[in-house]
Amino acid sequence: MFRKTGVRHQQCSDLRPSLPLGAIFHWLTREEIALLKVQGHSIREIGRRWGRAASTISREMRRNAATRGGGLDYRATTAQWHADRSARRPKPTKLAPNAALRAYVEERLTGAVVAPSGAYTADPTVRWSGRRHRPAKGSTMGQSMEP
Repeated sequence: MFRKTGVRHQQCSDLRPSLPLGAIFHWLTREEIALLKVQGHSIREIGRRWGRAASTISREMRRNAATRGGGLDYRATTAQWHADRSARRPKPTKLAPNAALRAYVEERLTGAVVAPSGAYTADPTVRWSGRRHRPAKGSTMGQSMEP
């Protein structure tokens, strides 16, 4: 399965690698999930009917829920819209359109530390204080001997 999903395979092939069967929900599946939820079935019961883990059903219902009105109602049409929107490719990068953010990230990646005055300083030296070690068992250091 993984041999035909790598970058090299995509470069050498005109075909897109197929997802494992059942890796995604289709509109009809989402519609059935919504109907079962309205009928009062539990998430575990819905998962059993579709042969999926309850966590998968729960994640689908949380990720693609209709949030209008403050609730997390699951509707198949809204869920499909959310899924289509999040699956759009190519996704825009965050650094390309934002020059200030790009400059900030590049500056931090160089490892330079800037003082509040704006001058570059050497990396701060942090001494290890040995705080990982607990006091010896039965030690009374830091405790009063009086009751």
